[in-house]
Amino acid sequence: MSGRYGRETDDTYEQAGFGAPVRRGRRPAIVVVDLSRGFTEPAFPAGSDLTDVVSATARLIEAGRGAGVPVVFTTIAYTPAEADGSAVTWLHKATGMRTLREGSPAVDIDPRLPMRAEDLLIVKKGPSAFFGTPLASVLVGLGCDTVLVCGATTSGCVRATAVDAVQSGFPVLVPRECVGDRASGPHEANLFDIQAKYGDVVDLDDALGYLGGLVPEPAGSLR
Repeated sequence: MSGRYGRETDDTYEQAGFGAPVRRGRRPAIVVVDLSRGFTEPAFPAGSDLTDVVSATARLIEAGRGAGVPVVFTTIAYTPAEADGSAVTWLHKATGMRTLREGSPAVDIDPRLPMRAEDLLIVKKGPSAFFGTPLASVLVGLGCDTVLVCGATTSGCVRATAVDAVQSGFPVLVPRECVGDRASGPHEANLFDIQAKYGDVVDLDDALGYLGGLVPEPAGSLR
């Protein structure tokens, strides 16, 4: 365990067999979860100031470019019928998400991120980037064996994506500086839980070093 949460807590989880490090593959992907304007800008109902998270994630993406690491962005976007109706159960609980409408500025990926035309964009309707989307098959098709999860929010879509990544067979790394939430309590609690059960919560420098140590694959090679 990380030692951030108190010796007694860490000892309890270690005794229970939690917190072992995950294996790191040689063909990772970066999954940027919902760093859309509706989450990264405080002017939007579901948003908060995630400037530092956006900046750190941009550094991570650029570090992966040289090794040909694929980048997948996700955004939540609802049709008018979904946003105004009763079919999406989550929206009864998280009513602020109803503002995330297709074609609105809220669902645009934050322009401060270095998104390129070759990057994939997946539109989702719920917390996990995997549930009801082609993400798992996309990652398999790309030959990926590890997922670095970035984005917002730590207690919601990031955690759900980390859990489903593990359930889909991918080891998970979560760079601490690349995820954010609206409040520190839920943020820290869910980082603890991810570290204990689902992936490794690592410092940005560690993640950058991991990406920097990858060997770029020859152009035209199959992953």
